[in-house]
Amino acid sequence: MRKMYDFSPLFRSSIGFDRIFNLLEYATESQTMESWPPYDIVKSGDDKYRITMAVAGCSQEDLKVTHQQNLLTVSGRRPEDNSGEYLYRGIGSGEFERRFELADYVKVTGARLDNGLLTIDLVRELPEEMKPRRIAINATPTAPALRQIEDRKQAA
Repeated sequence: MRKMYDFSPLFRSSIGFDRIFNLLEYATESQTMESWPPYDIVKSGDDKYRITMAVAGCSQEDLKVTHQQNLLTVSGRRPEDNSGEYLYRGIGSGEFERRFELADYVKVTGARLDNGLLTIDLVRELPEEMKPRRIAINATPTAPALRQIEDRKQAA
């Protein structure tokens, strides 16, 4: 049994969070989970990430990596090998497509294929105005102490 969540009450009290609600709705939808190709996601630094996909049997020409705003798509095709009669087929083949939702300001810095592993490097680069900055606190100038001037009149 699948439970659908209604996020409409949150829309009334928030501004600019549309993408977050879309991601939540997308995550709650039932998806067919493909098992090929398997992949790892590694956080290799504060703002550095790496996706490694096992694409055994794929050449560089068989793979396509595209980066659009907030979406990384890896697609490819492993050619079918019909050279004999298979008793067991455990190595995936055919076409595949993997989509990765990326946070704002995450950029792809490189991709390489080595020994059947496709490695994609990502980095999050916040614009300077988005980075936390320290605000100087100025002390309020104190008012000069009030002096009471006493003037004594002498009685005549």
